[in-house]
Amino acid sequence: MRRVEVVALLLVGALIVVGCLGAAWALSGGDSGDDGADEAGSAAGTPLPERTEPTPRVALGGVPRELRTFYRQSLAWEQCGANECATLEVPIDYTDVSAGTTEIALERTRATGERQGSLVVNPGGPGAPGTDVATQADLYFAPELLAAYDVVGFDPRGTGDSDPVDCLSDAELDAYVAQDPAPDTAAEETEFVDELDTFWSGCQRRSDSLAGHVSTVEAARDMDVLRSVLGEERLRYFGYSYGTRLGATYAELFPERVGRFVLDGAIDPSLDSRRNALSQAEGFETALRSYVGDCVDQGDCFLGDSVEDGLDTIVGLLDRIDDAPLPADDPERDLEIGNAFYGLILPLYAKENWPVLDQALRSALEGDGTTLLFLSDHYGSRESGAYTDNSLEAISVINCLDDPSAFTRRQVAAQMPDFLAASPTFGEVFAWGMLGCAGIPYTATDEPDLEIDGSGAAPIVVIGTTRDPATPYQEAVAMADQLESGVLVSRDGDGHTAYNRGNDCVDTAVHDYLLDGVVPEDGLEC
Repeated sequence: MRRVEVVALLLVGALIVVGCLGAAWALSGGDSGDDGADEAGSAAGTPLPERTEPTPRVALGGVPRELRTFYRQSLAWEQCGANECATLEVPIDYTDVSAGTTEIALERTRATGERQGSLVVNPGGPGAPGTDVATQADLYFAPELLAAYDVVGFDPRGTGDSDPVDCLSDAELDAYVAQDPAPDTAAEETEFVDELDTFWSGCQRRSDSLAGHVSTVEAARDMDVLRSVLGEERLRYFGYSYGTRLGATYAELFPERVGRFVLDGAIDPSLDSRRNALSQAEGFETALRSYVGDCVDQGDCFLGDSVEDGLDTIVGLLDRIDDAPLPADDPERDLEIGNAFYGLILPLYAKENWPVLDQALRSALEGDGTTLLFLSDHYGSRESGAYTDNSLEAISVINCLDDPSAFTRRQVAAQMPDFLAASPTFGEVFAWGMLGCAGIPYTATDEPDLEIDGSGAAPIVVIGTTRDPATPYQEAVAMADQLESGVLVSRDGDGHTAYNRGNDCVDTAVHDYLLDGVVPEDGLEC
């Protein structure tokens, strides 16, 4: 199996187990018509100069004077492999432009046919590099969309190549991932808290001032600068998983700039950290039961003769790994319980990877942790002994800036019955994850309590999958309900996200909207 087939699952993920990982300007005017379904994009058909591409003129009504230089900058696109790359300059702090600037890494793949404009994309995380979506555009999008749009990926501030936050060395990150995510002894509890202290003190020591300014609100403001610099009066956007929160935040800040938006694997933006953790615990339990049920239905299931038998087998395996790590094909590491957890959940993101989970669990039951360790490494973007991006660090910083609330050990113990009821298998992990923001040394300064309804935005297509592990279906229902212009499309199926996953009904609805402006029927079931 190629690496991208697994990694793509992480990039659209939104796991919020912290401990490893969960004022608007109304711009007016434009050349593209009066509603988000009819814009054509003022840069359509523009040939690419050798380096610097002047910014097509777009209306700047409502943009504060001190920000207009950013909105009018030109991008110097350079060849990077088969695509083009550039950097976008934005303020570190939109509430205090004098605090300095930072650069956002961009990558785009050009439309292969008659171009309609730019489609800005985000794969989720939070913390996943969005430039990877442009690099792997043919895996994310059908040929119809690639023909019509330049796919523009960006690494949100503090991630990828956009001044990435740094909190731990690779060796420290290995230990952080491997630790027991559900400590069951006093010593393990102390180790868990100590690892969090090491993480946050490391962020302060190893990162620059941008680390306190990587919130979702600030990333959404960056997207509006990008929209202008791309020459688009309205932003056309495709967000997966956490990228749906980013898109909904943009819609709240800049409703009049919303063009055709698709939010796939949607998150309920109203959930606090406790309800979010409970929702994900239930989502992964549902996905695991679906996986085991499929094994049982095929007959002669290696996990057991019933779903409960199969779950007991998996829990028993995890308990044994917790007691004694399994050897793996790595001279320096065994499979420890934290690695086993991430190796188990990663294949649940797509039904197509269930056979890989079969292989991993069979091997582990026979005493070989190699495949589960391989999957855990893919979850964390670890290759050849090193981490290729900072997604495991950025997810915690971004999530905790957005919601810094944290539970104490005593509060976690009090909440445990609720979490075990939601997920007998994973409940303890998600409950302990609520300690994760304790000690964060940063405080969000830009609209930290933003409430989202997107009032005044063009139609926003919100997609949910009924057995989605990372963003459970009810969260998509909630987002579509909360967004004034939300239109819900439902996919009955397994895995995380719905578009380009073999469901013609979903794909047709997305293509009709993004290509022709035809809004799906609200409540469409696929």
